[in-house]
Amino acid sequence: MIKEVLAISGKPGLYRMISRGKNMLIVESLDEAKRRMPAYASDRVVAVSEISIYTDDGEDTPLISVFDSIKKLYEGKEVDINHKKADNEDIVAFFEKALPNYDTERVRVSDMRKVIAWYNILVKAGVTDFEQKEEKEEKES
Repeated sequence: MIKEVLAISGKPGLYRMISRGKNMLIVESLDEAKRRMPAYASDRVVAVSEISIYTDDGEDTPLISVFDSIKKLYEGKEVDINHKKADNEDIVAFFEKALPNYDTERVRVSDMRKVIAWYNILVKAGVTDFEQKEEKEEKES
């Protein structure tokens, strides 16, 4: 499920891929409106499962692992911090709990706010399984 969730550069929120066209994807927003629209090849479309966060140890942490950490902190519920109005110090303190070893020089507060917003969007949409099943199956083999 998480592999179908997309972020489109320049457009707020997250989207679910519905189908593929010749030169585009048909996507549906994960918010309450559920509006459908085309995403063309010129749009920068990225699967959320492919995004990662810079860390101090040189290894990037996948965003879905950060989401899983937030899920454990908040027991699967939405984050109670308002990502738009909260002070930068509150956002940083929250993010230090979720990913203590993030790279303080390369991860901006705006990125942290986006992580909180995206997590809340996913929880509202009922997407709470952030583990990649393919990786699990490979490890079991």
